[in-house]
Amino acid sequence: MLKSLDSKLREIRKNRSSKAFIIADAKDADMAFGIQATGSRKYLAKSGPIPAQFSPEVWTREEFGYRSLPEYLEIIREIVDQKVVDIMLMSASVNEQLTIKEGLFKNSPITPAARANDTSDVWAIRHGSYVKEPSKTFRTASIDYIQCGKVECEPAADPAEFPGANLGLYSITYLNDLERDRKALLEFKEFREEAERKRFRYFLEVFDPNVNSGIPADQLGAFINDNIVRTLAGVTEAARPVFLKIVYHGPRFMEELVQYDPNLIVGVLGGSAGTTYDAFKLIHDAQKYGARVALFGRKINNAEHQLAFIEMLRLITDGVISPEEAVHAYHAVLDAKRIKPRLVLERDIQLTEQSMSYDAQGSRRSISLPSFSASPALSKALKPAETTKSPATPVEPSVSSSLWPMKSDGTPDFSKMNSQQRLSYSLYRLNKKYI
Repeated sequence: MLKSLDSKLREIRKNRSSKAFIIADAKDADMAFGIQATGSRKYLAKSGPIPAQFSPEVWTREEFGYRSLPEYLEIIREIVDQKVVDIMLMSASVNEQLTIKEGLFKNSPITPAARANDTSDVWAIRHGSYVKEPSKTFRTASIDYIQCGKVECEPAADPAEFPGANLGLYSITYLNDLERDRKALLEFKEFREEAERKRFRYFLEVFDPNVNSGIPADQLGAFINDNIVRTLAGVTEAARPVFLKIVYHGPRFMEELVQYDPNLIVGVLGGSAGTTYDAFKLIHDAQKYGARVALFGRKINNAEHQLAFIEMLRLITDGVISPEEAVHAYHAVLDAKRIKPRLVLERDIQLTEQSMSYDAQGSRRSISLPSFSASPALSKALKPAETTKSPATPVEPSVSSSLWPMKSDGTPDFSKMNSQQRLSYSLYRLNKKYI
């Protein structure tokens, strides 16, 4: 099956003004966080909790706050079935289970990928202090393990014939330290050469320094941009990354990098936990100023309803709704499903200044935004039923014609919609899919 990633990459390379946008869900957190990687059990797949045995004198299942690995895998399966993201990034072991053993992506438009190296600045385990030390790159997964689950794959005429993933993430953290950065680049060279020999595709993640680098915060974008360009200047097309994954440093630095090399596809990482508006505004602004890829890990995994959150990201990048509208639509879905939001709407619609490090916990500055609400007709339709057993009543198709413009063939006419009508339509669509 043709993968959406490949078709979008071709479209972007053919037409730099293309609005095609690649979204990846990064479910590789077990390479960083250990037990906590799977996230809170407040959100589970539709199949519900997976039975587990806990000694009652120690704790109950309800007291164990994190999803089990089987529950985590079930959410991944559900997101793959949704067919909204383009890439599912996993650890080598999860890739083996879902891609190699189950063949989950065989008939899916979604491309499987695996983290190909670790780096110590993502080694964020409980009570550890590794993330506070200068980053060191290392590899616990090999390309062969990712492609076929063994130490050495059997020869294949086409890498696509391997049962595993043929796309990986390689990560570098520049520290402004000559010896450490030089060593990281030499290890990257070693990986590139192996990847080229095995025709293994990769994308390059470039982190900001995880320790004090002596570079002012407002100039980190310049430091990272120059390092990326200098690094890739010595790399020919055969070994270049498919795209980049970097911290979004604002419009100027994004446009600077994008305009430097039209053949370079730039993507952004989601960063630490913040408000829902932080995530929606980030993907909107990054796309506006030239990014064509977004990889959201914790922001998706920590969402109160992952499928609805992902749907909102796609609606934003497709230009259907604004980030502000998406926050209200997302909260409407939570309200209709009786899911308590992590933050009340008034706080969740604020933009916060965040750290992008792996161990970042909080925000430092918030900016309030004007309120926005759904139309009265749709708000009534989305209002939860009186009993907890009955879901909210979907809007009937006949009602929709009075809420937004329609074409002669009965489909919505986005070109004639105002912002209120786009929000109403998005809520209606989400209500039918997830309520």
